[in-house]
Amino acid sequence: MSHSSRRRSRCVEADESIVRLWILRLLVPLGMYREALGAHGLCDSRLALALDMRHWLEPDYEADPRRELIELRRLHQQAERAHGSAAPPQLLRDNANRLAALVGLNATECRLLEFTVMLGMERVLEDTADLLGNLSSVKAFHALSVVLHLPEADIRTALSAQGALARSGLLVLDKSSQRLRYKLNLLSDGFADTMVSTQAHAGDLLRGMVAPVTPGHLQLADYAHVQDSLNILLPYLRRALAQGRRGVNIFLHGAPGTGKSQLARVLAQVLGCEPFEIASEDEDGDPIDGHRRLRAFRAAQSFFAQRKALLVFDEAQDVFDDGDGLRGKSTAQLRKAWINRMLEENPVPALWLSNAIDGLDPAFVRRFDMVLELPVPPKKQRERILREHCADLLDARQIERLAQAEALAPAVVTRASAIVRLVRDELGCQPPAAALQHLISSTLQAQGHRPLAPLAAHGPDAPPEIYDPAFIHADADLAAIASGLQTARSARLCLYGPPGSGKTAYGRWVAEQLGAPLMVKRASDLASMWVGECEKNIARAFGQAQAEGAVLMIDEVDSFLQDRRSAQRSWEVSQVNEMLTQMEAFEGLFIASTNLMQGLDPASLRRFDLKVRFDFLRPEQALALLERYCKILQFTPPEKDVAMRLARLRQLTPGDFAAVMRQHRFRPMASAAALVSALQAECALKEGARQAVGFI
Repeated sequence: MSHSSRRRSRCVEADESIVRLWILRLLVPLGMYREALGAHGLCDSRLALALDMRHWLEPDYEADPRRELIELRRLHQQAERAHGSAAPPQLLRDNANRLAALVGLNATECRLLEFTVMLGMERVLEDTADLLGNLSSVKAFHALSVVLHLPEADIRTALSAQGALARSGLLVLDKSSQRLRYKLNLLSDGFADTMVSTQAHAGDLLRGMVAPVTPGHLQLADYAHVQDSLNILLPYLRRALAQGRRGVNIFLHGAPGTGKSQLARVLAQVLGCEPFEIASEDEDGDPIDGHRRLRAFRAAQSFFAQRKALLVFDEAQDVFDDGDGLRGKSTAQLRKAWINRMLEENPVPALWLSNAIDGLDPAFVRRFDMVLELPVPPKKQRERILREHCADLLDARQIERLAQAEALAPAVVTRASAIVRLVRDELGCQPPAAALQHLISSTLQAQGHRPLAPLAAHGPDAPPEIYDPAFIHADADLAAIASGLQTARSARLCLYGPPGSGKTAYGRWVAEQLGAPLMVKRASDLASMWVGECEKNIARAFGQAQAEGAVLMIDEVDSFLQDRRSAQRSWEVSQVNEMLTQMEAFEGLFIASTNLMQGLDPASLRRFDLKVRFDFLRPEQALALLERYCKILQFTPPEKDVAMRLARLRQLTPGDFAAVMRQHRFRPMASAAALVSALQAECALKEGARQAVGFI
């Protein structure tokens, strides 16, 4: 139903005497009869009917503006004598009185609220008020004082920013608007409808703007990765609720799907309070702008001040970071003083949830009691969430594989598992695990992350991978290094050498020897098209590894450690600075790998505790590795001529063997000779690229 239709449907419910009285006060004392009558008398049929002057509409009636003015003055005098104390409909008054008790409105504020509601519902009253034309705030105060028979000073006070109407968000004076219908700005159309249609309670009046939060499906145990923060947050909120502390605001930020909304539900449940959410879209699904959401927040603060409640303002970036290139400032910055006062005085504790914190003005940051990041859970926590929500869809091995996806957020898991469970009987020959993996992978791709590797990859039917330090040609004892790291647990290693020489595989092997999770970051994972974002990604990687107790390995580290003396752009320098800073502060095991040792910043070389060169396989290593693969594949050991062919391959790496074994999956080989032929083909591609790798 359109707004005008709603307005007309309420008209019959209004007290006609008070509407007629207000119209006559607009026409006579305020002089709007000039605009209404014009040179040819009254031509508005709705106005004539509202004033009960039907004879003015008769076909043979001869209009006479002077006579009609006399009649209007007589009508006004009669209305003042007979209905001077008339009031709005009883239902509207009851609801206004209920609000007065709830948020502390005085008599003037109640009358203004009642008038504004009826102004929006009564078309003829609204049209007559439009005759006032463009109004300044001062003229609006005067007009309202005449219409409502209230002192102008009281009107001004009631509509001030410090008044209860504005502080509660119910009614504000819009100084940028000029027509009275727009200057008096109610919380929402739904609020006006409720005020005249039902005996309303707090929840009814805020319908479409504030809603109770439904219980969540995660538990406090699902947030073990932020336990240090929760150990402070929970006692603080508990004390704040018990003591009625004002100005309690917590800012939670993190990537989409990390469980911010679910955490709000969990906190409310643990604290035993009622959670209410400030809506971001109305009942029709249309977005609610930031200013109205802030007003709804203020209203909810007033309505629930006496209840044990918790307010949740999700999508807070819509308020704090919605500025564009034209106006520049965000909704919050345009109302900075108002926001600051609100954050200092709110009686109901509030959780502000945002996908990002970059756009948050530092002046607002210090107003929040706590600013907490909710990162994607670490691997162990991801495994727990997968077991909790997908145990009937995945086996233990598949859970372990999926948990390796560093961007896998709780919301992605719960939503995808719910969908698969709903349609599992109609999947046909597709296993539920494959369907789940497909949904999760698609979501991760849409979020800009790397898709998941197929669950079947490296399964029981695939040739096993071989890793043994004996098959690595390095200028240091790799096994001894790993043994020493088991004691030290902290070091900065740089592994350099040609592609495929085993650098990344060594990092994985070291993590296994230490019994620690491994976090591998490639240059593409950390790079960004946005200035400053790469530095944040670098810091985030080190921070996440520190929090998880993981071995951090950054592949292609030369991308971030180029010699600053040859830098041409400021961001090239800042990236190196950030990497060096994080390396210096990191307390765990950091392994960097690169194919290009030349050109690294000299300061970075000093930061590494050990630099290990990985080189092409020695002939005896290549032969031993070939024999190992032949044994696994149940091939006859290589003949002497095959071994001699292998010995002539001077640029052979363990990576070449891995590539040949991948070929074997779809292009089976039947002998050691076939394996060596495939290795020769791999090495042939390297011909012409024989320059030495390493220090010069």
